[in-house]
Amino acid sequence: MIRAVAFDVGETLISDDRGWGAWADWLGVNRHTLSALVGAVVAQGRDNAEALRLLHPGIEVEVERAAMERAGRGEVLDESDLYPDVRPSLAALRDAGIRVIVAGNQTRRAAELLRALDLPVDALATSGEWGVAKPEPEFFARTVELAGVPAGEVLYVGDHPQNDVAPARAAGLRTAHLRRGPLGHLWADSEDARAADWRVGSLTELVDVLRPE
Repeated sequence: MIRAVAFDVGETLISDDRGWGAWADWLGVNRHTLSALVGAVVAQGRDNAEALRLLHPGIEVEVERAAMERAGRGEVLDESDLYPDVRPSLAALRDAGIRVIVAGNQTRRAAELLRALDLPVDALATSGEWGVAKPEPEFFARTVELAGVPAGEVLYVGDHPQNDVAPARAAGLRTAHLRRGPLGHLWADSEDARAADWRVGSLTELVDVLRPE
């Protein structure tokens, strides 16, 4: 029985287009160039931040992110960044008596921006606040703690099979792979994605799967 659903953030709840566009503008490169590099490194199984290092070898991502903030070009997140099915789907799950939480690899600033959107969730936290990120086991231990129910009653939903599905399963959570965004589609037929308890193309589809008969 699923009593809590935990959602990844990037390309699960929000589109990453704005964020990568901001990086391209800051580094003075064509947005398509950076987008193509992100796709290339991900296809190789590397962290997407490696795309930034290909453009600027030796770049310290967090230092550069802080410089963007000081220049007034830091993280921005508003209603337009949400996928259209997010609010109605989260609300429907809560109406069904399921605890809804958000837990993703995001900064402290992103957590503030997400809370400002006043999403229909019961709890929200990011790796920047916790000081531990996916796919580390401690991240999922924190997620279970946030959910407030046993691991086997928590469903983790994300687009990245290696960062979301596989480590969540290893931590004892149920899993759903979302075919959304570049990673969700690229790895949709991977072994890790196929091992998910559910494979869905939208959050609306997920609600239909979980809604009690």
